Amino acid sequence: MKKQSKANGSQETGSLSWWQLSLIGVGCTIGTGYFLGSGIGIKETGASIIFSFIIAALGTYIVFNLLAKMTAADPQEGSFCYYANKAFGPWAGFSCGWNYWSSNILIMGSQLTALALLSQFWFPKVPLWIFACIYAVLSIFVVFLGTKGFDRVENYLAVMKTAAIIMFILLAAAALFGWFKTSGHKPAFPNSTQDFFPNGWKGFWTSLLYAFYAYGGIEVIGLMAMQLKKKEDAPKAGTNMLIILMIIYVLSLGLAVVLAPLHSFTEKESPFVTALSDYHLNFFPHVFNGAIIIAGFSTMTASLFGVTNLLVTLAKDGDAPKLFEKKLNKFNSLPLPSLLLGAVGLFASVVAALVLPGKIFEYITTAAGILLLYNWAFILFSSFKVLKTTFWDKTKASVGIFLIIAAISGTIIEKGIRIGFFVSLIFIIILAVATLIVGHKRKQTAG
Repeated sequence: MKKQSKANGSQETGSLSWWQLSLIGVGCTIGTGYFLGSGIGIKETGASIIFSFIIAALGTYIVFNLLAKMTAADPQEGSFCYYANKAFGPWAGFSCGWNYWSSNILIMGSQLTALALLSQFWFPKVPLWIFACIYAVLSIFVVFLGTKGFDRVENYLAVMKTAAIIMFILLAAAALFGWFKTSGHKPAFPNSTQDFFPNGWKGFWTSLLYAFYAYGGIEVIGLMAMQLKKKEDAPKAGTNMLIILMIIYVLSLGLAVVLAPLHSFTEKESPFVTALSDYHLNFFPHVFNGAIIIAGFSTMTASLFGVTNLLVTLAKDGDAPKLFEKKLNKFNSLPLPSLLLGAVGLFASVVAALVLPGKIFEYITTAAGILLLYNWAFILFSSFKVLKTTFWDKTKASVGIFLIIAAISGTIIEKGIRIGFFVSLIFIIILAVATLIVGHKRKQTAG
C-alpha cells in the first residue's frame, strides 16, 4: 500500500520554476521569528548576532541542500517523512510526520497570538480573540484556494515583506550617514570583543536557537518541491533562497545593532523599530507593524498549508486515518478533512495562548521550535542512508548535526527558556509511546 502511494506521488507534474520556489521560500521563512525573535537574540549576544545568523544560514543550507538532493533523486510528496521512512523504517516516517504536524500547530497558535497583539497597536480596545479569529479564518481561506492560490498569495506577501526590510535598510543607512537627526544614541560600530560578545560565549550559544528559528520554514519548501517543473532544480531554488535571506538578515541586523544601544532591545518590540526610535520617523512604526503582521500571517498560512498536505500523505501511508486522504473536489483537490483538523488545532492553540499565562505558552512555542530542529536532524541522518553520499556530503551532514545540537543545547544553559527544552522532551516521549503502539498494531495486523 505504501509503495503504491509513493509511486503515484512521484509521477506528479509541477508548474513552478526554481525562482518561483525561491520566492515562496523567502515568503514562508521571513516571519515573526525574524521580525520579533531576533530582538531576543540581540539582547542575549549583542552585535555578534550577525555571526549567529551566518552560522544558522550555513546549518540551514546544509539541511535544505541534502533534502533537495533527496528530492531530486527520488521526488515524493511525503518529502522528509518519506525519506525518514525509507532510511529507518515506518516508525521514523510516523514520528517524523506527527512531530512536524504537532510543532507547527503550536507555532501557528503563537503566530496568531502575536498577530492579535500587533493589531492592538492600532485598535487597543478590540479583544485579542476577535483579531485571532479573523486571521485564522483568512489563513484557512488562503489554503482553501488550493496550491495555485496559495502560491500567488505567498508571492505577493513575500514581495511586501521584502520591501519593508529593504525600506528599513535604506532608512537605517541614511541614519548612519547622518541624513536624519537623532535625539538619543549616536551610531557606534563595535570595535572590541566586549562590544561583539557582551554576554560572552554563553550569550552567543543561547542566541543560536533564535537565529535558526528565523530560518524555519524550509520543511514547507521541501514539501512544495514536488510542484517544480524540474525536480532537479530543487537544490538551486534552496541555495538562492538562503543567499537572499542571509544577505537580508545580516545587513538589517548589522544596521540595527549599530544604530541603537544593546540595552534598548527587547522581545516586546521589533529590533528594527527600536533601531529607528530616536530618529522621529513617525510613519515607520505603523508601516513596520503592518509588515510584521504580513510576515506572521504568511508564515502561519504556509505552516497550515504544509501540515494540511502532509496529513494527506500520512493517511496514504497508513500513519493517519484514511479519512484524511479525501479531497473536496476535482477543481482544487483540497484535502478538506485534513484542513479541518489543522483548523481545529489552530483554534485550540489560540485558546491556549489567550487563556494560559504568557510565559507558559512561550515555553510551549520554544519547544515547538526545538521540535522543528529535531526534524532537521532527522533529514540529515536520513541522507546518510538514502543518498549515495560523497565524503563531502557526509562532512556537510556531520557539520549540520553538530550545529543543530549546539542550537538545541543552548536552550539548556539559559534559565529563561530551559523549560521549553524539557517540554520538547515530553512531546518526544509522547510521540515515542504513540509510535510503539502503532508499530505493535501493525505487527499484529501483519501477523
